[in-house]
Parts: sequence; C-alpha cells; structure tokens
Amino acid sequence: MSAVAGHALSLQGVAKRYGDFTAVQGATLEVGNGEFLTLLGPSGSGKTTILMMIAGFVEPSAGRILLDGRDITALPPERRDFGMVFQGYALFPHMTVAENVAFPLRVRRMSRGDREAKVRAALDLVQLDRFADRRPAQLSGGQQQRVALARALVFDPALLLLDEPLSALDKKLRAELQEELKALHRRVGRTFINVTHDQEEALSLSDRIAILNHGNVVQVGSPEGLYERPATRFVADFLGKSNFIEGEAAPDAGGMALRRGGTVVLARGTAPAGKALLSLRPEKIALLPGGGVEDNVVEGRIAAWSYLGTGYAVTVATQDLGELRVHLPAWRIPVAPSEGLAVRLGWSRDAAVAVAEDAA
Repeated sequence: MSAVAGHALSLQGVAKRYGDFTAVQGATLEVGNGEFLTLLGPSGSGKTTILMMIAGFVEPSAGRILLDGRDITALPPERRDFGMVFQGYALFPHMTVAENVAFPLRVRRMSRGDREAKVRAALDLVQLDRFADRRPAQLSGGQQQRVALARALVFDPALLLLDEPLSALDKKLRAELQEELKALHRRVGRTFINVTHDQEEALSLSDRIAILNHGNVVQVGSPEGLYERPATRFVADFLGKSNFIEGEAAPDAGGMALRRGGTVVLARGTAPAGKALLSLRPEKIALLPGGGVEDNVVEGRIAAWSYLGTGYAVTVATQDLGELRVHLPAWRIPVAPSEGLAVRLGWSRDAAVAVAEDAA
C-alpha cells in the first residue's frame, strides 16, 4: 500500500445532548492533513462521543463537521469512507485473517483479483502476511489488533478512527504496539484520530493532543507543549503528575514570584497581583547536596518514599509549601532515602509555571 495524502477535518461548535445531560459542549477542533490527533480525557469526558459523531454513528445536537471543507454532518457512516478500529477488535471469528481484511472490499464489490492484491499489501503493511490463513482465535491480542488495523486501512479510507485500540493489551505489548502504530502512521500518511484515557499513550503517539473534561475541549497542543505549559490545574494534574503551590503573586524581573508563608517561589510566566497557582513537576525537583544552589531552595523532611526500579518517588514535608512529591533517578540520588531524613530541595525558575484554576 502506497502512502496517500491525508484529509483535514473540522469540528465547528459540535455538541451532543441526551435529554438534560450534555455529553459534549460545543467542541471546536481542527485536524490537519496527515495529522495524528489524540482525544484524551477521563471516563465521561466526551472523547468517545466526539469520535462517534465524526464516524457518523451519533448525530450531533448542534454544530457542523467538515471534511476538507465539505459539510458531512448529515452524511451516513457508510458514505463517509472512514476506517474504524475498535477496542475489542470486532473481528469475525469464523473468517480467516485474509477474509476479515477483505470484508470491506467485498462490501464495496471489488473484483477478486483486486481484493487479493490489496489484502496482501495490507497484511504486509502490518507484518502479518504469513498469518493470512489463520483464524482470530489462533492469534495473540497484538496480532488481532494488527488484523483490525489492516482491515481498517485496506480500502484507503479518508480518515482512520481509533477507539482505545490498545487498551485490551498488557503493558509491555501496548508499548510495542504504540511504536508500531506510530511507524504505520508515518508510512501510510493518512489522518489518524485516536481516543484514549492513557496519558503515556497520548504523549508517545500524537502530533497533537486535545484534552477533554466534562464535555469541553480544555486545551489543544503538541505533547511537549501541553506537558511543559499546561493552562489549567486539570491539564497539569491529568497529563502526568504535578505539585501545586498556592500563594500571592508578585512581579519579578525574571518572570513572576509567588509568596507562601515565609517562602518566595520564583517561576516562569506572568500572573496578576493577587492569588496565584503554580504547577511544579516532581521530576524537575532535585535533592540537593550540602552546597547545592538553585533558583528555589526549601528544606524539609522525607515523609514517605518508594523504590520504582528506575528511580524513587519521595514525599517531602516542608514548612511553607506543604508536601512536595519528588521523582529522583535511582542512579544519581545523592542520599539513600529514609523517613524523617532532613533534606534540601531545589528547582529552577523555569520548572514552575503559573496555571489557572479550573472553572467551577
């Protein structure tokens, strides 16, 4: 299968209501040609409802969906020409792998010769050509997922929609399939729209991520941009882990300063004078040796710690900033952690970023 141009999708104020309950509240989103976009959010955030409206299985209560500028809001699913990969694979157990992959082509009444050529190309794309005569029950979970991908791509769809496609796999296999899916996206060049609640999966796979909460798209950006510059407490807390420091903001020559008790925390960004909130990632805090120097330094005592293999998760109780979670690489931790141990923590000004409180 040769790479083809992707297609652009636009959601304009798309909403979905079920009686008094609003599942999606006026979502506006642009998906570029050939982009891998992930809809990320907790259960009930509206991400799957948006995907089902894009697919045509759910009718929007308001708004429009456009494909390359053409309004497809009222178009039935079978006329949208979108590929779909479901969480449970949805393979036909009585059919062979080749017959499963060929099914969309048979529905489109493609000739047998053309079908066979396309099936061979699709199975080669997902490295399953030698499994063509097996049935789904004879395959591993990862192999079944590859069959589902081949079936969704075999008819050259305008978009590929993925509904939590890796959630049924164990952690190690899921990581392997993430790499394969990302490589597959690069090879075929189509537009992928993925739904997941797994933050690591979203960060690993996506060109951009749209984060949803309570039916709202709360922030859209690149994985790095969202992780490093979250706009709200929810985004900082949902995408990874974060410490939150509340206090009074004041201008500072290098950015902003936040005062809490007798401690002043220097941070990047700006905030108006008054109450402010900072997000500080645990991995950006260092355990300082005796003479260590950083923009921000606080003292405390270890309240709890855990060994994670690659590092330590340490909770440090401080006088003014409360408990701070710290993630330290095991190979460079300066002291062996123990409860009650007095320590000094340090972090740079750029490690702390001002975020907004979530709307009520």
